[in-house]
Amino acid sequence: MIPFPWDEAMRLGFGILRLAPRDFWALTPRELAAIAAALAGVAPAPLSRSVLETLMKKYPDGAQNA
Repeated sequence: MIPFPWDEAMRLGFGILRLAPRDFWALTPRELAAIAAALAGVAPAPLSRSVLETLMKKYPDGAQNA
């Protein structure tokens, strides 16, 4: 298992993003990774057709939330 890169994470959070400590520590590692990917210009993979169809069935346009 590779340990989480806390030094790099803190450099990103405090140095580049200028987050307050409470805001940095409130982020999940996944949220921090998403921020790092966005800053690096890494786009998420597009949805497959089957995933899109599943989401469209689960959340149809115009549906009312109960």
